[in-house]
Amino acid sequence: MAIKVHGHPLSPATLRVIVCLEEKGVDFVPVLVDLPTGEQKKEPFISINPFGQVPGFEDGDLKLFESRAITKYIAHTYADKGTPLLFEDPKKLGTLLVWLEVEVHQFDASAQKLAFEILIKPMKGLTTDEAAVEQLQVQLSKVLDVYEARLAKSKYIAGDSFTLADLHHLPVINNLLKTKVKALFDARPHFSAWCADILARPAWKKTLEVKF
Repeated sequence: MAIKVHGHPLSPATLRVIVCLEEKGVDFVPVLVDLPTGEQKKEPFISINPFGQVPGFEDGDLKLFESRAITKYIAHTYADKGTPLLFEDPKKLGTLLVWLEVEVHQFDASAQKLAFEILIKPMKGLTTDEAAVEQLQVQLSKVLDVYEARLAKSKYIAGDSFTLADLHHLPVINNLLKTKVKALFDARPHFSAWCADILARPAWKKTLEVKF
């Protein structure tokens, strides 16, 4: 049975799963979940994700949710295909695991909120909270300083090769580069070069072309 990714093309979490599949060269079927009508809160989707959030993932009789958990499953299950996204060496893996946590708890904690304020709210006809944006930019700047120092001595965030730790950043970085937050990226040359590198990957370009 074909892998199915239930989601939406504007969902960063959905794109995170798709780019992982593209890096692995694993075939899948994209299934649109109509977010504006609340389809994600109804059956049959909530039988996949009881929290009513995209994406949902099916691999045969296996149903998964939470994008980062799904990418880890893909990276392990299809380890022999496509781009190696994990390390076998325990010490290298330890570093990778650290940066996977950093992406969630440090980078995404402010970056995704910024994307919501600057991009999503206007799309929904809501007013951006400029005070919140300023505060979030300060928070993100501190995180980016750490990334800049790390990337000054490492080509990719967890080491010398592209891994899940880099991949998980792609959707939100892609979105923020369309906003004034780009100035924060541009001010940090190593971070900016890393962004350009990972966004230029063929798998990411294919991801943006996926039709639901």
